[in-house]
Amino acid sequence: MENSRAMTLKERWEWFRYDIKMSRTYYLFLLPYALVFITFFILPVAISIWYSFTYYNIFEPAKFVGLQNYTNLLLGDDVFLKAVTNTLLMAVITGPVGYLMAFIFAWFIHGLPRFLRAFAVLIFYAPTISGNVFMIWSLIFSGDQYGYINAMGRNMGLISGQPKYFLTDPTFMMPVILIVILWMSLGNGFLSFVAGLHTIDRSQYEAGYIDGIRNRWQELWFITLPNMKGMLLFGAVMAITQSFSVADVTRELCGFPSTDYAVHTIVNHLVDYGSLRFDMGYASAIATILFLIMIICNKYIQKGINRIGK
Repeated sequence: MENSRAMTLKERWEWFRYDIKMSRTYYLFLLPYALVFITFFILPVAISIWYSFTYYNIFEPAKFVGLQNYTNLLLGDDVFLKAVTNTLLMAVITGPVGYLMAFIFAWFIHGLPRFLRAFAVLIFYAPTISGNVFMIWSLIFSGDQYGYINAMGRNMGLISGQPKYFLTDPTFMMPVILIVILWMSLGNGFLSFVAGLHTIDRSQYEAGYIDGIRNRWQELWFITLPNMKGMLLFGAVMAITQSFSVADVTRELCGFPSTDYAVHTIVNHLVDYGSLRFDMGYASAIATILFLIMIICNKYIQKGINRIGK
């Protein structure tokens, strides 16, 4: 068994060398990108994983501590466990819902006339390019009588007495953050879906009608979605990244840290230890756990997308 495996690895290496020799011009063109990718993506990830097994405060040489950072994180850091719970809750709700909303809106907008379609795309893509989004939402959910929600509630008789502290009361903070994240989720994924819908050949729909397609739902499942697997996968990756990397929204709206850590996320915890406490080893362990969670979620989403149309 060992000799068979050794021969297999040797054959693969020989084939790789032969392929490089025969296609060296193509590999030379790929070399600049490969160097940039390895330098700025692969190496930082590998270095971060290494530092996760050390105590490193950036002022002293890193000291290897084994699994101590992971043990402290999983068994002794209640704030981190709270952050994991909050992050998973946000990801489970905003990830799939935002992903489906982006695709459904793109699907409906695709059938509009050209001018209306362009205007609708601009409206839905605006949250991604807006620079004052947090100021607007802070004004809407302001915890005084001048906040839009509080003012409307008082005028309608829904809020009496003191105004509601939407951004500092743990009872309201999570729902508010979920609303803002969902609104902001209609960004790159939505734009990719719109672009993907334009690449589908209309003749496939005509052939589908001949083969027995009878309504738009069958058209969607058997023609549209299978032709958009690449865009669907890109949108899924973007949704995963956005839902697990929530930090700016909670920090800008609810403060850092938030009241009772009600909307504290894994990235908030990472920023706390990496940028404020300078415990880079501990921060690297947090980043590694987040990286593994995202990889696992991405794997299962890819399997689900590959089943579309089967």
